Amino acid sequence: MSGPFAMTASADTDVDLSRPARAGDGAYGSRASKRSLRGLDGLNFFLADVQSGVGPFLAIYLAGSEWNEQTIGIVLTGGGIAGIIAQTPAGALADRVRSKRALIACGVVALALGALLIAVTPAFWPVLAAQTLIGVSSSVFGPTVVAISLGVVGRQLFDRRQGRNQTFNSAGNVVAAVAMGLIGYFLSNRGIFFFVVAFTIPTLWALSRIRSSEIDYEVARGSDDGAQDANVSHIAALLKDRPLLIFLVCAVLFHFANAAMLPLLGEMLSKGHGRASMMFMSACVVTTQVVVTLLASWSSIKAQQWGRKPLLLIAFGVLPVRGVLYTLTGATSSLVAIQILDGIAAAIFGVVSVLVIADLTKGTGRFNLTLGAVTTAVGIGAALSQSIAGGIVHRFGYHAGFLLLAAVAAAAFMLLWIAMPETRDGKHCDVRSAAV
Repeated sequence: MSGPFAMTASADTDVDLSRPARAGDGAYGSRASKRSLRGLDGLNFFLADVQSGVGPFLAIYLAGSEWNEQTIGIVLTGGGIAGIIAQTPAGALADRVRSKRALIACGVVALALGALLIAVTPAFWPVLAAQTLIGVSSSVFGPTVVAISLGVVGRQLFDRRQGRNQTFNSAGNVVAAVAMGLIGYFLSNRGIFFFVVAFTIPTLWALSRIRSSEIDYEVARGSDDGAQDANVSHIAALLKDRPLLIFLVCAVLFHFANAAMLPLLGEMLSKGHGRASMMFMSACVVTTQVVVTLLASWSSIKAQQWGRKPLLLIAFGVLPVRGVLYTLTGATSSLVAIQILDGIAAAIFGVVSVLVIADLTKGTGRFNLTLGAVTTAVGIGAALSQSIAGGIVHRFGYHAGFLLLAAVAAAAFMLLWIAMPETRDGKHCDVRSAAV
């Protein structure tokens, strides 16, 4: 293999699993086998396929069923609120539960049931119930996949592994977007949700390839050797960390500005385009995810070389530009091309935000709890974005909605620039030879 997937010869052979795992195992002490590493790759790829169908495509599906923008926003917000409530407990659960694979498996099955309910009964209350189920089940994926990754490869290789996770996740999003666009155009919008159900099978297969014996429980929760359980999973301790609180506010503003942009674009494209709107949305998602696939591994490397903050400033800086550009053109090809900026922001934020949290929680045993708490706060911003932007568009038009989101994005950029410190400690292994 070449490019971002290049690995050393030693990475393609199973390593000695006879010794116990040790917290802090890193580049050359990792117990990860080829099977588990490939399982992680597959899990990130197929989870993207499963989750994509209940993302931006849902807005188009409901718009095609003659729902108005405000009602769509309410339903999307309902799912977001359910996810918000579940995120922090899911993070704490990921810290404490040893059967992390079973936690993900339950979430995948629940998400499939929610997608099936949307396909069978596209009415308000069933869709709201399905969105609630999907929001709760999806909350376990982020912190638990990250916990498994950290526990498998060790702290020293985590930057590189997170970039690889994002690469495979984005590649899965590309495949899903193309497949769903074709299904929506040639078959029906409803067929997209049956596609989601079908893809739970390879997702569970990839999950089964990860050996539970290779997941270091202590490392997976960000704990050093001998960390006491009394120091684990205390929300109050998180509130005393000033850099973490600053990052949390920045992340909330970022996602408030970002979350509604693609669904609003999809609703705008659906006006007068009929079934072709699914192809337009597919093109938007593919454009974004191709950029993420190309940049994710690069982001993980540059996060080690440059630090976290310079990359985050790039991600935050392109978001207000994107929001303004949406108001300057109505050409479909131009609107799709603007999604390149979405890909840049998503690639960097998806990788670097997790690394910042890992930096700030190193040795505390609260990594996944903190990740869940930040995701909860981010979910609040995203849910409010869907509802508020939907209401503004309903009353004042799409340009007003996009300009509001751009203004919030600009505020997030300024806060990050002025108040957020660098979190990288400067002690990293040589990523060119690391096997993850």
